[in-house]
Amino acid sequence: MTNASKTATTAMKLEVVVIPVSDVDRAKAFYGSLGWRLDADFADGKDYRVIQFTPPGSDASVIFGKNVTAASPGSAKGLYLVVSDIEAARKELQGRGVDVSEVFHAADGVFTGKHEPFLLGRDRASGPDPERRTYQSYASFSDPDGNGWLFQEVTARAPGRVEGDTTFSSSAEIASALRRAAAAHGEHEKRNGGQHDVNWPDWYAEYIAKEQAGEPLPL
Repeated sequence: MTNASKTATTAMKLEVVVIPVSDVDRAKAFYGSLGWRLDADFADGKDYRVIQFTPPGSDASVIFGKNVTAASPGSAKGLYLVVSDIEAARKELQGRGVDVSEVFHAADGVFTGKHEPFLLGRDRASGPDPERRTYQSYASFSDPDGNGWLFQEVTARAPGRVEGDTTFSSSAEIASALRRAAAAHGEHEKRNGGQHDVNWPDWYAEYIAKEQAGEPLPL
């Protein structure tokens, strides 16, 4: 019987997800058009080929090719890309010619419906989460075979979900974090009589670090 209370101590880093495609060159062109980094394209005669791409800022990569998986092309669903600004991520892919859904959130408590299932249900309500809560806003797109991808907006991590230092993968992510910190700091100054806080850089830094670590935010 597995002891669920025992935490594993051996590092096990998820680094590769294999996705099934029917046309390797078509898939290579699509994932290249997303702006993802091409890491490898190896072939061994006519029976084997493997291609690896890595999304920007990701520690995990995707692999596809010929004779690398027995799964049916297009059967990979629910592949999540976490972003800090879902509107910016959606706009970037649209600018690259990708058909991306509108931003949506889950209809509360609805787990059946006409839409493809996602983490929070099966009925998509139009627009981002009304309260713009972290983990609650989504957008979806597919590759030419129908492998399904979703953007998920995460602006603050749940407690215990982040290890190590605060990191960002792009200037856009830094800007989004600074905007959130600025808005929160404005409320902080109001609570303190509206006086200018000369130590605002320290407050911003603490806010951003705690937000990423999923810790209680400064007031």
